[in-house]
Amino acid sequence: MHRILNTIVYILLLLSIAPIAEAKDFVIVIDPGHGGKDAGALGMRTNEKSINLNVALKLKRMLERDMDDVKVLMTRDSDRFIPLQKRADFANRKHADIFISIHANSISSKSPAHRRINGAAVYTLGLDRSDTNLSVAMRENEVMKLESDYSTTYEGFDPSSTESYIAFEMMQHKNMDQSIALAEAVQNQLVRTAGRKNNGVRQAPFWVLVRTSMPSILVELDFICNPAMESFMASENGSTKLAKAICNGVKRYHSYSSHPSSDTPRNEKKRTAEEKPEITDSLEEQILDTPDTKTKDTDGKIIYKIQFLTSPRVLRSGDKRLKGLKPVEHYNDRGTVKYTYGSYQSMSEANAQLKTVKKKFPDAFVIKTCNGKRIK
Repeated sequence: MHRILNTIVYILLLLSIAPIAEAKDFVIVIDPGHGGKDAGALGMRTNEKSINLNVALKLKRMLERDMDDVKVLMTRDSDRFIPLQKRADFANRKHADIFISIHANSISSKSPAHRRINGAAVYTLGLDRSDTNLSVAMRENEVMKLESDYSTTYEGFDPSSTESYIAFEMMQHKNMDQSIALAEAVQNQLVRTAGRKNNGVRQAPFWVLVRTSMPSILVELDFICNPAMESFMASENGSTKLAKAICNGVKRYHSYSSHPSSDTPRNEKKRTAEEKPEITDSLEEQILDTPDTKTKDTDGKIIYKIQFLTSPRVLRSGDKRLKGLKPVEHYNDRGTVKYTYGSYQSMSEANAQLKTVKKKFPDAFVIKTCNGKRIK
């Protein structure tokens, strides 16, 4: 008996001095776009690089305050020039779990909408080359030309040539689903928390998204060419709301990804109808609640559908945002309503119809479902 007790004490002693494995930090890399000699898009009284850095610094402080298990790093924390490739290399070297590049949008001064266009959009790496999305990517990628030997660094890639982007059409990103989930969570909060017009989750070939090896998004906060939006982004209140919106989106994404079986993210209470934030779109774009659309049971078979639109809430039947596409279905994913079109037995059949849907919704893509639920 004495020997058994000694053995137990010895085992307990070993356990007490054994190193305790620490949980890995959730590493977030924030990338304030532009900087230094690269001012980015210009407004009437400020520039893009300043807005990006201000929002990014606030976001870093919020994330560190609100999340216990995160390590937040920045590609730049001052007004200095960082090449695009080095931004991606930094995130890869730090083994980041997510990468967030922050920008302010703009359009040509020749456009009639130059001073009135507005709205936030979140981009993931995508294969779509719609004119609008491609032009945004080309403008952001143009910064590589400020580097002395950019042709060598970027392997002959020309950011102003549409031919250079053809290669991206064949690219498959292993983190596509996670990137889209992160983008949707952030975009939803930019509408709800920061009151931005919802320009949606989009896909485009940004170099920093191409070269990062983790779920990555590029946030276009709003349009700096619109004086009212510029004032909002440059203000203390506006920049705080924008940082808070991104922070909320990241927390929601991280909470769900840590507990994917839960419908309600960790540390977040379910909202009642009275607690739902108001969406600050124009009256003609107000969203009305309708019952969820149910999908017929397919007895365990894989069904392919075309996802073409996301919304913070359910759209009314015949809403103009559906662009006449019907019949459509929708499902709820972590508080975001996602619309689909068609039911196909094979990926090739869905891809054939995808070309037609993309004429109305350039960012549409094919998803897999089983018994009415999306599978990844």
